[in-house]
Amino acid sequence: MSSLDELKYPIGRFTQPASSMAGIRIAHIQTLRLLPARLRAAVDGLTDHQLDTPYREGGWTVRQVVHHVADSHLNSYVRFKLALTEDWPTVKPYEEADWANLNDARWLPVEVSLDLIASLHARWVAMFEAMTEDDFHRGYLHPINGKQSLAHALALYDWHSRHHTAHITNLRKSEGW
Repeated sequence: MSSLDELKYPIGRFTQPASSMAGIRIAHIQTLRLLPARLRAAVDGLTDHQLDTPYREGGWTVRQVVHHVADSHLNSYVRFKLALTEDWPTVKPYEEADWANLNDARWLPVEVSLDLIASLHARWVAMFEAMTEDDFHRGYLHPINGKQSLAHALALYDWHSRHHTAHITNLRKSEGW
């Protein structure tokens, strides 16, 4: 992997687990349960200047990453709700890079999104824990990525949580913050 890829994908690219057994899903759910505290710890004590530092050249700032996680996980939560209440609904994609460049993602204090992520993840984890085996085989149709089971989406958001937290923690380490 090139050094740019290592900065862009600090934990590697997403790969779908070979299976979706309950034990594997428990680990994914635990990652999502712990994300609010881990993300808050990753940005704890950073100044506005540090929050406005990109994690790589041409990448988002730490502030944008935090707001992106809130946007992305909120969209995924809604997709889970749709998939649990409709038969393979078609979901609407969104332009995450454009969302990250809106003023709220560029200037709003990260605490706003950290609080949102904490509340959202409390609801999301409760939903996961109430889902049956059959529920994890339900899913949605993404116009770009095709059919996505909820087991796949859960694994993806486990990765997504660790991926973006690593952007921040790796930047802190490289900058000595």
